[in-house]
Amino acid sequence: MRTGIALLSIALLVTSGCLGFAPSVSDAGATPQDVSNQDGTSVRVTVTEVVDGDTMKVKYTNGSRDTVRLLGVDTPEVYGSNTPDEFEGVPDTEAGAACLGTAGENASAYAKARLSGQEVSLVFDETADRRGYYGRLLGYVYVDGQSFNYDLIETGHARVYDSTFTERERYQTAEKDARTAGRGLWSCAESESGGTMTSDGDNDGETTIEIVRVHPDADGNDNENPNGEYVVFRNEGEQVIDLSGWSVADAADNEYTFPSGTTLEPDAELTLKSGTGTDREGTVYWGRNSAVWNNGGDTITLRDADGTVVLERRY
Repeated sequence: MRTGIALLSIALLVTSGCLGFAPSVSDAGATPQDVSNQDGTSVRVTVTEVVDGDTMKVKYTNGSRDTVRLLGVDTPEVYGSNTPDEFEGVPDTEAGAACLGTAGENASAYAKARLSGQEVSLVFDETADRRGYYGRLLGYVYVDGQSFNYDLIETGHARVYDSTFTERERYQTAEKDARTAGRGLWSCAESESGGTMTSDGDNDGETTIEIVRVHPDADGNDNENPNGEYVVFRNEGEQVIDLSGWSVADAADNEYTFPSGTTLEPDAELTLKSGTGTDREGTVYWGRNSAVWNNGGDTITLRDADGTVVLERRY
């Protein structure tokens, strides 16, 4: 009788394989280690923590846990330094590294907004290793039927990682499109400083202003903590920039105008916070009672007093 049951079980497994059903952890009773050795497997997991843009912690239906590194993609570092020459066209300068740091934070915020607490499908690629150098699972994450790995590339939150995987050609095409459009981290490659303004009057040469940091995701509820989101500008030129009457706007045309007398010295930084407060050296306040910058991506447009676009940065 036991032999008959065993044969029936084998037959069912073979049949399910032919029909394309991948065993889940709960159905197969497998441990994460077992799952990592199964070619072409797809399992349901819950994202318990987003570590950064391309790494997350997950829980299986049987309660066991693991860490997943998204296959084929690489978002800029958040907890370590970035190497600009790994990202095509991004200058190997402090400004380039700073811009990538901001892009890494934006990618992390994007991943948290999309994945935190979500039940997703974890899919493995039979052409790639199941685990990476640090023992993390390597796979594609699908949320609402869409590949989040590919989404990171398409939106410019990640570059294609130099590794072997089935989707590589499609990812490279999407990366090229994002780079051409200057989306996400590729805005760091638009110019060495992120934007230039040519001086007139008594100033000689070229004065340069850049966005060195964007922090759109405030602690807690963004609308209850608007000062927790901010944009930092830096004068990389050799001349003082008079920002009187200059404006900053988002993609929805919410606009802030710098007060008369606002200046930015060479090598100095100026932080624009979204909330209310008293302007002081190095910090100005938009005066809003709610958030302005979208956590999932937005466009920052800086115009001079004549309305000419000086700098546009997408994140």
